[in-house]
Parts: sequence; C-alpha cells; structure tokens
Amino acid sequence: MAATVADMDAAGLAATGAGQGEPLVVDVLYIDGCPNHESFLPHLRELLGSRGVSARVRLVHVGSDEDAQRLRFLGSPSVRIDGRDVEPGADGREGYGLQCRLYRTSRGVSGTPDDAWILAALSP
Repeated sequence: MAATVADMDAAGLAATGAGQGEPLVVDVLYIDGCPNHESFLPHLRELLGSRGVSARVRLVHVGSDEDAQRLRFLGSPSVRIDGRDVEPGADGREGYGLQCRLYRTSRGVSGTPDDAWILAALSP
C-alpha cells in the first residue's frame, strides 16, 4: 500500500509563506494507532495562524514499512516544512519504520515537536 496524502488548508488562508509569496507546504506524516498527530493538528494550525503564516498542510499516511523507508520516516508524527524535518539534526538520523516518535524538547520528552523548531523552520 502506498502512502496517501490529504491536503488541508491551515486557518482557511491562501497557501503562502511568511511574506515569501511562495507556497509553504507543511507535511504531517503519521501512522495509524499513534494518536499524537490528531491532537497536534489543531495546535499546529493555531501556531501557524498566530504568526500570520498560511500554509498548505498535508496529512501523509505512512502505511507500510516500504513507505517508511522510502520516506525516511522517523516516526509518527513527523513534521516537515517544505520537505525538511523540523527537528534539528533529524537529517542525520536513521531508524526508519512504523513507530510512534518521541522528541527530546525544551519541555522534556514529548510526542510532538517543539514549537520553537517549527517556528525556526518557517524562517528563511
């Protein structure tokens, strides 16, 4: 089964980056059975909206180990802005698979990425 992508509009706004004029794409990669992405989505929309950032938010369902390897999926949820994982240092990591993801953030271990990482990834 191939990964599936569902588009969503963040805050009902046109899909542009923070003053860039180019479409901003935020991918939230997830697996079934790991609930953190569901509770994270409203928070993500609120965070983007609070910064005046409109974006095309895409939910990417990772349904097989083959998809996980191909997508370099570190776990659910993984958040990528314009294709780059928001977690600093994630590009150098391996261990792809169908798993829940834990983040070591400023607030301790969390099932979702730190807001500061997301905001930093939004900056050019």
